[in-house]
This record gives sequence, C-alpha cells and structure tokens, in this order.
Amino acid sequence: MFAMRLLRLAFLLGWVMFGAFGAEESCEGRCEAGFDIQKKCQCDDLCLYYQSCCVDYATVCKAKVTRGDMFLQPEDDYLDYFDPSNVTALVPTATATAGPEVPTATLSDYTWVDEADVGASVPPGGDLLPPTEEGPTVGPEEEVLCSGKPFDAFTSLKNGSIYAFRGKYFYKLDEKTARPGYPKLIQEVWGIEGPIDAAFTRINCEGKTYLFQGGLYWRLADGVLEPGFPRNISDGFKGIPDHLDAAFALPAQNYFSSERAYFFKGNKYWSYDFANQPSRQACEETSPSVVFDHYAQLQADSWDEIFEILFGGSRRSGASRPRFISRDWRGIPNHVDAAMLGRLYVAQSPPQRHMSRKSSRRHRKKYRRRQRWGRLDSLWDWHGDSSESDEMDWLLSGTTACQPFQSVYFFVDDKYYRLNLRTRRVDWVYPKYPRPIAKYWLGCPSEEDLA
Repeated sequence: MFAMRLLRLAFLLGWVMFGAFGAEESCEGRCEAGFDIQKKCQCDDLCLYYQSCCVDYATVCKAKVTRGDMFLQPEDDYLDYFDPSNVTALVPTATATAGPEVPTATLSDYTWVDEADVGASVPPGGDLLPPTEEGPTVGPEEEVLCSGKPFDAFTSLKNGSIYAFRGKYFYKLDEKTARPGYPKLIQEVWGIEGPIDAAFTRINCEGKTYLFQGGLYWRLADGVLEPGFPRNISDGFKGIPDHLDAAFALPAQNYFSSERAYFFKGNKYWSYDFANQPSRQACEETSPSVVFDHYAQLQADSWDEIFEILFGGSRRSGASRPRFISRDWRGIPNHVDAAMLGRLYVAQSPPQRHMSRKSSRRHRKKYRRRQRWGRLDSLWDWHGDSSESDEMDWLLSGTTACQPFQSVYFFVDDKYYRLNLRTRRVDWVYPKYPRPIAKYWLGCPSEEDLA
C-alpha cells in the first residue's frame, strides 16, 4: 500500500512538472510577442530559420500563404514596358546641388528602420546614408544616366533598394528609373574614390553591404561605413583574388548552414562560404532586413529540399578553387561587369507569364516596410496596383503545384542576362536575353522604341 502511494505521488509530481514544462515550451499566447531570450524556445517569425521554434509553433502560430505574402514574378518580367510619357530624357543628369539634398518621402519609399527606433539618424525619405558635407565638389566628368556606358556594380540593400555604381557615381533605382537627387559621388557619401570593382549585400538579419576596389574592401552597416575599414581582401576573404569584376551573395538555408558569396574575375569565378552568421539576439540590435525576412518566411512552406538545392545545406567556410564561368553559368559571356541576386519569387513550374493587357507603366514591385521583428502581416503586399497579383488564384487554390525560383542578374556592357539559380542557365523568355540595361532598369527609351 505504501509503495502504491509513493508511485501515485511520483506520477502526480511528474504530471505537474510536465505541465509546467509544457507551458514553458508552448507558443500559446506568444505568437505576437516576438523574440524572448528568456524563453527556451521561440515563437517569432525567424524561429524556423534559427531552428528554435516551440514544438507547437506550426499549429499555433504558422500563418497560411496568401496573396501579397510573396513575389510572383522576377524584377524585370512584365509586359508593355515602354511608355513614352514615362521615360528618362536623354539629357545630362545633375551631379551636384548647391547644398545637401533633403529627400521627399513618397509612397514608393520604404525605410530600413522606423524613425522612432533610431531617432534623428534616419533622414526624411528613409535613406540611411550618412550626411554629406555642404557644398559638394562638382566632378570633372559629366554622368549621364542613359549614356549606355557599362556599370561597375549592382547590389540590392537590406531594405530591397537597388544601388547601381558607375565610375565615380552611384544611383538609387526605384521601380521606374533613378531616384531624384542621383547620381551621388561615392567619395562624398562614403569617402571612397570611385570606381569600385564589385559590391554585394549579405542576406541575413544584419544585411551588411561590402564594396570592393583593387585589393581592398569596405563594409557598410545600415548605409554607414564601419570603422576599421578598408581591409585587405586577402585577409577578410582568403583565397579570393584582388581586382574583381563582379560579386553577389546568397542566403543560407538556415542558421546551421553557410551563407555563400560568388566572386567573378576574367573568365573564372570563386565561391566563398562565410564561417559565421549573426545570432538571433544580434538581430534585435539592428534594423530589420526585409529581404532576409522574405527568405526566412518562405521556409515555412515545405520547400526545404528546394532551398537546400539553391543555397546548400551544410556548414562550410572559406573559398573554393577557381572555376570557368562558361562551364557553370550557361548562356552568359566569359566576362561580366556586374552581378546581383534577384528576389526569390514563387510561380508555377515552369514559371508562366500571364499575357493579359496591363498598364504600360513599369511595376517593379518592392518590399514593403515593416516595424520590428515579430509576426508579419501582409508584409509582402505590393505598392501600387498589380493586375497579375489578381490573376494568381492558383496560388490560393492549392490545386496547382508552385515552387520558389531564384534569379541572378549578370550585367555585361550595356546589356544584362537573367539566370535561374537552380539550373544556372539564362531564362528563356520573350523578349529574350540579353536585354538593354537602359530600358529595363533605368527607364531610358531604346532605339527601336523611338523609331
């Protein structure tokens, strides 16, 4: 009898402890709370990436994919692009003003972080560039947006903005053309005498941008040059050559695999796997990266195998041996001027274009601004109207197979190519590649458009 009482007491004690442990490890009531370092498991929007979710996260917190949560086409896939009323005039672009520019906020602006989070460090319009000195010096060379000259580098920043570098200047691109107030002198903004050789932005929660020139590189955090730079490429990226032609970076499959960057020089390329990623706690100390969020959120939709194929699933570090561009990147020339990772979009396999008549105004859809780390509500909604979004009922119906596609852009002279990262081949679309950079990225009219 005494033994039975002890057994019953032990069972009750175990039940109480199990209940307390279960309450601690549950997402009930925590889905909107965000990251909590005091908890043993997490229920925030990045827990899948960091492999830290509570066991009931999928049933308690996971939101179903809905229209607006993802991109449905790559950046340059649209119809009726040319609109004579919306082109960039073939005239020189102003390279300097009498004083520092104060951008004007518009609907198409999206910031890296809320102004309340960082105070006065965020100027109006959402550009986290460091302030320039008054009275900028007029450059000796006149920069013309639609000149047709090749670009040195392209990169998409952590907020989705695209920066294009050419000579001593750089442009910030919106969905139609270059933003007002650009080009800016690279030296006046970051103290680096242009031109630069290559650039990329890491796709993690910190989203730091790297600029390469000769044998040196610089690193930017939220658009501000970090102290201690420049550094030697041979020190920070051992095995990667100096005087690069192009570079772009990929995200990791998850926190326990490696981020990767690709570097191009001449007719060869190298891959480089980063040894470390920012910790989940470090993510709370930086402005949100909406680009990284996009990848992290799509991991919840049972595409693990595809993500492993695209981005690799193992933990490595260091540089690879050089390989030939022509062998592994089919359809592009043996030498490239610039490269940039496109956005991850979801479509049917193979991706289908909807041929209905749409507005002739360009719509390169943007990432939507967010607040702080936590649950996302329609984060990937569009700015502006989108008829193709309305036509994508297959995405909601669940009756048609769809999967993520990752684009990579290569820029050569005045043309560019779009490759599918999974096949490493140029996409077969119409108009076919290569396409003119000036028309599809800068809003400039082409000769056939003006004929």
